[in-house]
Amino acid sequence: MGYMVSRDDGWRVPDWLWERIEPLLPAPPFHPLGCHNPRVPDRNAMEAILLVLRTGMQWNALDATGICSSSSAHRRFQEWRAAGVFAEIWRQGLLAYDEVVGIDWSWLAADGAMTKAPLGGPKTGPNPTDRAKKGRNDRFSPRGRASRSGSTTRAPTATTTSS
Repeated sequence: MGYMVSRDDGWRVPDWLWERIEPLLPAPPFHPLGCHNPRVPDRNAMEAILLVLRTGMQWNALDATGICSSSSAHRRFQEWRAAGVFAEIWRQGLLAYDEVVGIDWSWLAADGAMTKAPLGGPKTGPNPTDRAKKGRNDRFSPRGRASRSGSTTRAPTATTTSS
């Protein structure tokens, strides 16, 4: 395991931000047999998680950085996501931004998706991809019985005879 990320690389969580994040983290889960290996410090796990989220790198690439192992970071990410830590960080960030800059709540945008109407019925018509067509019919095609490109050829082939 290498240590490719230095301590002053610009990707670490600054102290002022860590002071706001640390109280939001839940207590570590109880292990009935104790802990065989010491738990990765929360700050290291958060720095690894944020590195993955900011760069888009794969979780397994964390092993080469030396921050913490990929399995520890992913496990902690799942624990904290289930506990609502990231949603609370987002909420507090919005509130802080609203205090400093202000959010114009009078203008909002909604996101949506284009899908089939679940109760559309016969009024919606058939889906273009589900029309049960059997393919192109050469008899009614404007290209007739020519080649796929639509052009006819006079070159002799194995099935034609010269006359």
